Amino acid sequence: MKAARYLLVLASLSTALVHAQITTFKNVVVIFQENRTPDNLFQGLCTTPTACSTTPTGKQYNIQTKNWLDKSVPGGVIQPLTVFLANTYDLSHAHSAWVAQCDLNASGACVMDGAAGVTCTPQMNTTCPTQPQFRYAIGDPNHVPPYTLQPYLTLATQYAWANYMFQTNEGPSFPAHQYIFGATSAPSKTDDAMGIFAAENMSPGKQGAGCIANSNVTVKLINSAGSETALAPIFPCFDHGTISDLLENKLLTWGYYAMGQGSIWTAPNAISHICGASGQTCAGTDFTNNVDFTNPSDVLTAITSCSLKTVTWITPTGQNSDHASSNTGGGPAWVASIVNAIGNSWTQSGNKCDYWGANSPGNETAIFITWDDWGGWYDHEPPAILASPQGGYQYGFRVPLIAVSAYTPVQVVNNRRHDFGSILRFIEQNYKIGNLGFADTRCDPSWTTCSSDNLSGFFNYTQTPRVFNTIPAEHDAEYFINDKTPPTDPDDD
Repeated sequence: MKAARYLLVLASLSTALVHAQITTFKNVVVIFQENRTPDNLFQGLCTTPTACSTTPTGKQYNIQTKNWLDKSVPGGVIQPLTVFLANTYDLSHAHSAWVAQCDLNASGACVMDGAAGVTCTPQMNTTCPTQPQFRYAIGDPNHVPPYTLQPYLTLATQYAWANYMFQTNEGPSFPAHQYIFGATSAPSKTDDAMGIFAAENMSPGKQGAGCIANSNVTVKLINSAGSETALAPIFPCFDHGTISDLLENKLLTWGYYAMGQGSIWTAPNAISHICGASGQTCAGTDFTNNVDFTNPSDVLTAITSCSLKTVTWITPTGQNSDHASSNTGGGPAWVASIVNAIGNSWTQSGNKCDYWGANSPGNETAIFITWDDWGGWYDHEPPAILASPQGGYQYGFRVPLIAVSAYTPVQVVNNRRHDFGSILRFIEQNYKIGNLGFADTRCDPSWTTCSSDNLSGFFNYTQTPRVFNTIPAEHDAEYFINDKTPPTDPDDD
């Protein structure tokens, strides 16, 4: 009898050990929020005097809580004030705003004391406060406390946080979304090699984007010298490989959730061979089969119905965006609803699918939550500037990054330097699909080899998979699925 019990225990341990040994994730989800920096959005991580440091060690978060640099005031520093997440003004995050805030010195490094030069645009019947760039977000009074920002803080402390994540581009949303989908905002592979990139949002605005924009719409290009005037603006329809092409080459699926077919946040609409433009409609099968532009919350239904694609990109609506002036404060709960849907998919689907992976080995999902650009807000960390030719537009400012999975230990704080290319490199290496040769194969000079910068440090592939605990939030998936409020673009650009 004792021998039988002993064998049973060994069998149980063996099963658990096998379960804990994974080499890849089955699914990858990229949640791409809007326009915030760590200094602006994550002051709530600094719960004790030693929790945050600008020279972090151990599990400290690199958040600066005082003495923000401002060359426009005597003494050169300013003390930050607070602002609600759903504020009533918008800060410029054009490339010109990046240049002002960076304030390059003679050696070509960002001093990071020029945020006062970023312009502010108020919403109707409001005004911009004095120096709004030097503020950090707090919970809104019209939301149930303490949930407005708490989901983000819970995710950052319970899973993996990157102290040094930078947007790859030095500008706003349109090029940022091209980078997270295709590793470049260049019109072609040749342009990328020459350091020529789309640098701004469309002009004029509100007339479509990508290959289905109005014929008068153009986008500014920037060259390897960092000039936006040396090249003529072009129509924003490009053609080069993307991560979706690499996935399809290996018979793997992909999905992209965005609000609106002709939006600057709907990255596939600017890739000619995916969009298949027919007038002002993307009619290509690659687009119609994989891009959901009705409502980003449709991803919640895809999760509960066990129809999540292998790799999924998710962008918010205006209401659930963190974009200044356009949101209603719903972003943190919306992000939590996606994580919760994946984490609880085993029970919500009636044990038909388990995207978390703790109950059914082989179905594990890696979730990356990051923000598309800095939004004009202050952040103290200077980015590295790549060598020519790409260095004319890479890298941009710091943005938050949180990694979540059943194989992410509690409170991982990563102090290596990453960018959007790091996420795409992780996808490429996870599925062994090759590479594009753009930002996915370039990396911060602090890395000895770019192949090592694949975010694997956020995961412990040999640990026993974590049981998922629901992230407390003001609203759950059912709220967003049944929300009848007409969805809007993440911004009114």
